[in-house]
Amino acid sequence: MTQSAVSLYPGIFERLSGAAQDQSRVSGLTHGFYRYPARFSPKFAATAIEQFSEPGDLVLDPYMGGGTVIVEAAAHGRIAVGNDINSLSTFLAKAKTTPLKAAEIRAVTRWALEVVPGLSYRASGDRLLDALASEKTKNLSLLRGRFIKKVLAAALASIDDLPTKNASEFVRCAVLNVSQWALDGRKTHTSVEEFRRKLSKTTVEMIQGIKNFSSSIVQHKRLPRIVLSNGNANAIDLLPIFAKQGRRAKLIVTSPPYPGVHVLYHRWQVDGRRETPAPYWITQRTDGQGSSYYCFGDRRSHETGVYFDTALETLRSIRRVIADDGLMIQLIAFSDPEKHLPRYLEVMKFAGFSESLPLEARIWREVPNRKWHAHARGVTHSAREVLLVHAPT
Repeated sequence: MTQSAVSLYPGIFERLSGAAQDQSRVSGLTHGFYRYPARFSPKFAATAIEQFSEPGDLVLDPYMGGGTVIVEAAAHGRIAVGNDINSLSTFLAKAKTTPLKAAEIRAVTRWALEVVPGLSYRASGDRLLDALASEKTKNLSLLRGRFIKKVLAAALASIDDLPTKNASEFVRCAVLNVSQWALDGRKTHTSVEEFRRKLSKTTVEMIQGIKNFSSSIVQHKRLPRIVLSNGNANAIDLLPIFAKQGRRAKLIVTSPPYPGVHVLYHRWQVDGRRETPAPYWITQRTDGQGSSYYCFGDRRSHETGVYFDTALETLRSIRRVIADDGLMIQLIAFSDPEKHLPRYLEVMKFAGFSESLPLEARIWREVPNRKWHAHARGVTHSAREVLLVHAPT
């Protein structure tokens, strides 16, 4: 550690290192609402927030993914600001951090216990046909998806009967959760009966999760503010948010796209890894199309120049909204660490950040709970992340 880091945060980086190495399954509060690729450990996010910020401080995740940092920041009484270019990310973060009223909980419980058991792929009607008409159901007509596709459409059509938008979005998230379980990377067929049982059970479990989250935020004297943005982490997106808040970020905890690594954050793989944009069909969100849209570059390209140019632009914007005494904590992996890590650190320097940990103190961790198709490729550089800690210069 640098002398400045040791003097400012004695012993804290050791605790952060232990949390970064946490391999336990993602759980607690609303963290189980959806399996986003390479998710943060909630323990790591909570440790960083507790050690490097105070209640009432503003915590930013400019590449928020599944919203783990946003959930933990709100649960710890911070102002939580999240941003992501992926509309699926903002959907999830909102579903995970929007408490339900008692009447909404009753309506969702009724839906889970009374409506879901009657869902059928034999159902008909205009609402079902409208749900099935989406182009975002591509590849769901394949063998392992065709029956689930129709019962899924029936579930989506039934959402219109819920009393409020918050209740509808919560149920939509439950359908997303179970559909991922039933379809994404699945090697065996999921029966309609299995789908219905799982959907009822998961929805009831998610209700308890949102109750637990609600209980955590009401403990604070002031309810935490949560601001979510769907953009590219540049000045156009971030500066108006912080101008409205009247303050800058005390802490940034995030995981940016990995150089040279193209993760399917936005698609599922069904029937032999054929891609489907079904998550956007289920959530009624817009798909930006193509991994290059989400990963700072095209997966077919062996060059990473575009990645680093885009990273520099977004990091400069992030530097403009971090407090002078703030910290930026990242977990990031590289397809070629020896080549890409020094270049990334150089980009951080050009953006206005200095590293708080020297080479010998850097913390590497194995990415837990990777998808089956990632394991099939064996151990790759993208299976290891490095913890980087930077201060603004």
